[in-house]
Amino acid sequence: LLRWPQREFHFTVPVKMDDGSVKVFKGYRVQHNDARGPAKGGIRFHPQETVDTVRALATWMTWKCAVVDIPLGGGKGGVICDPHDLSPREQEALCRGWVRQVARNVGPVQDVPAPDVMTNPQHMVWILDEYEKLVGGHYPGFITGKPVEVGGSLGRTEATGFGVIYTVREALQRFGVPIEGVRASLQGFGNVSQYAAKLFIELGGKVVAVSCWDNGDHCAYTFRKSDGIDMDFLVSITDRFGTIDKEKA
Repeated sequence: LLRWPQREFHFTVPVKMDDGSVKVFKGYRVQHNDARGPAKGGIRFHPQETVDTVRALATWMTWKCAVVDIPLGGGKGGVICDPHDLSPREQEALCRGWVRQVARNVGPVQDVPAPDVMTNPQHMVWILDEYEKLVGGHYPGFITGKPVEVGGSLGRTEATGFGVIYTVREALQRFGVPIEGVRASLQGFGNVSQYAAKLFIELGGKVVAVSCWDNGDHCAYTFRKSDGIDMDFLVSITDRFGTIDKEKA
């Protein structure tokens, strides 16, 4: 029963681009299981997004919520696109178009989206605004990861990355291993990874490598420093999508 999602939505989102042309993007929303509550999971924008990835991550959300006894199910969404190549207006149109395709099948008691890879609180505001227009009402519980000013939660920006490290800390304690001096490598350098690295270093750990996706070269790079990365420096040369400037690094 848990090997396959309960529902999958595959759809297209037409967007009028700034140059007047119309580009069609492929989008997904997978609701793996809602036995414990509304499906819960982020929306990913990535040029290499696949439905298999979305499906797998939706499955993991089911298990993650269950393991920590949160009354939610598992879901995940995605769009095959590269936000680096989209203007703010085009990104807004894509967000609004995405939720228009799934509005009848999502909501506070059905499916609650959130930010994920290359999506952020601003994207969530656009999605929430469009959803409320479509259903006719005020539903801040429809989406998480939105700004505090529109009903978001304090600490949400740091929460996922910090949660990773608190979990690592507890696991190390179970094995009797002090976190001080433990070396770690991080895949990606977006929101989650940056806050995870920050807390890990504050607790005494050492981050010796991070990777990131390079939009210009369309591939991933790994940056290593055996005595530990300089967090402040790396963040200063990283764009809002988590891409590190390889020339400066």
